[in-house]
Amino acid sequence: MLTNYYRGNMKSTLFVLFIVLFTFWQNAFCQEDSTYNASSDENNGGKIEVFLIDSYITPETPHKFILTYYTSDSCKSKVVLDRKYEYVVSDKYAEEHKIEIDITGLKFDTTDVPFMVYVTSKDGVVDSSEQYEVAMPEAIKQEAAASNSNIFLMCCIGGTVFLLPSPTFVAWDDNRYFSLTKEIPILSIQKMSYKYPIGYFSVEYSHIFDAPLAPAPHKNFLRFGYKHIFELPYIEYVSPGVNWFTDFYGFNGVSPEISLGFFKIYDLFTLYTKYRYNYKPGQYGGDFHEISIGVYSGFFTFHFTL
Repeated sequence: MLTNYYRGNMKSTLFVLFIVLFTFWQNAFCQEDSTYNASSDENNGGKIEVFLIDSYITPETPHKFILTYYTSDSCKSKVVLDRKYEYVVSDKYAEEHKIEIDITGLKFDTTDVPFMVYVTSKDGVVDSSEQYEVAMPEAIKQEAAASNSNIFLMCCIGGTVFLLPSPTFVAWDDNRYFSLTKEIPILSIQKMSYKYPIGYFSVEYSHIFDAPLAPAPHKNFLRFGYKHIFELPYIEYVSPGVNWFTDFYGFNGVSPEISLGFFKIYDLFTLYTKYRYNYKPGQYGGDFHEISIGVYSGFFTFHFTL
């Protein structure tokens, strides 16, 4: 009888102990889970998520970048295109953001333009979205290809014209000769609001065909000079200048000149005509005259701006 009493009491004690332990474990687990959830909610609440809705570029002109997105909390936002063009999307706190950007005239490095959204929370915390990309329409790609082709063509034409020598008529004593001359501007002096440099230094090489070989073979001449440019209203310019020259055989002298610029070609070159008088100071005779036609360009020149 006593044994049965102890057995029943032991069972009751174990059952109560089990209930107490289970209750304590459940409370501890719930508290830990609640702490974890609170921490997780706090961490997620510190970052504003960006949900992209629409991003495309209109194919018709003017080309516009259309961007629409939502944020997980009210914030201000801006977008940066191609890491260099920045636009404010929302200057007031909002969850819905939309902007239309006219991208006509903007230069992008690729046809798939990267962009990122930057948000500012009410607490002043700035965060960024992942990097997105928007594809250029085929019309813009074709325009870019045509523009690059035109630039390449202009460079080819420009290089060819730039390398062409100037045909020159030479009057030496009672003889007449044909010459080819190439002038290369080296350093131009620029001034604001002027179409042309106010002056430039140049190097020039001339070859005279069938020139006299006695007393010296005056066939090749090298010149260094300075030319000053005065812009005129009805033609492009008038340019007086002076050169020092040598024929590499002791015939060294000075050659004053004057040239008239008539009109531009492809907005890169100016057609001109030039008269030049060549003589050796202190020597009687041996002087000669030149009349030439050529093109001037300062495109391939070093520039110094006043």
